[in-house]
Amino acid sequence: METDAAIRERYLADGLTPHVVAAFRDLVYRHYRENGRPMPWRETRDPYRVLVSEVMLQQTQVERVRTKYDAFLARFPDTAALAAASLADVLAAWQGLGYNRRALALKRAAEAVVADHGGAFPRSVAALEKLPGIGPYTARAVATFAWGEAHPFIETNIRTVFIHFFFHDGDTVHDRELLPLVAGTLDGDNPRDWFYALMDYGVWLKKTLPNPGRRSAHHARQSLFKGSNRELRSRILREILAAPGRTAAQLTERLGEPAERVTRNLEALAAEGLVAASGAGYRVP
Repeated sequence: METDAAIRERYLADGLTPHVVAAFRDLVYRHYRENGRPMPWRETRDPYRVLVSEVMLQQTQVERVRTKYDAFLARFPDTAALAAASLADVLAAWQGLGYNRRALALKRAAEAVVADHGGAFPRSVAALEKLPGIGPYTARAVATFAWGEAHPFIETNIRTVFIHFFFHDGDTVHDRELLPLVAGTLDGDNPRDWFYALMDYGVWLKKTLPNPGRRSAHHARQSLFKGSNRELRSRILREILAAPGRTAAQLTERLGEPAERVTRNLEALAAEGLVAASGAGYRVP
């Protein structure tokens, strides 16, 4: 079994040869066999459940998703159930995951699947990308993890692996430089396990080395949640879910925040469709 350094040296000398590809896969798969992380969403091929997990995992810690995934699916077990639910119920079930716009996008995607596709998820990546809130990564992840289709894609842990192996001395590495390598090393016979293995290897690299992903052109350090607009938005939404009809003045008093800041965030939440004016107050539409 060749080491990371040996594989890197062969790649730098000879390029992405079959030998380099085989050695790279062997190393990543061995780590996966010995250290793979069991996840409930890895046990399903249901595109709805795959989509729920992918949306939850965006910018959210895995352990937090573990605590919410099964409960969310128990409440909304399939696409039809989520499409038919009220937005208030969906947002209430989403509390604790943050980024409430993702819950709204997930519900709208379910509505589109029911209204435009008879409740069955479209199989093509192009059609998946037309669903609300589904971008290139999520569309390819659903196609891969639900149907075993081999589509190259990049997320933060995959990016970490390819920078570590193939751009060890690179700085501000762009995804367009990585994608040909992702495609060239893709295990077309078993893309599900291959991408899970890459993700788990990337997590391990971040724990054992200075994060190679920081050398990506796409790396951005997440701002602190405490005291941020993200936190205030979550608090506003939680108050409105608990007592629909609260006014801006009542929210300002309860939250202990400047009126201008509360009003500005209410306007943003309304523009996104997460809240709506109801008389003098606000509700989840």
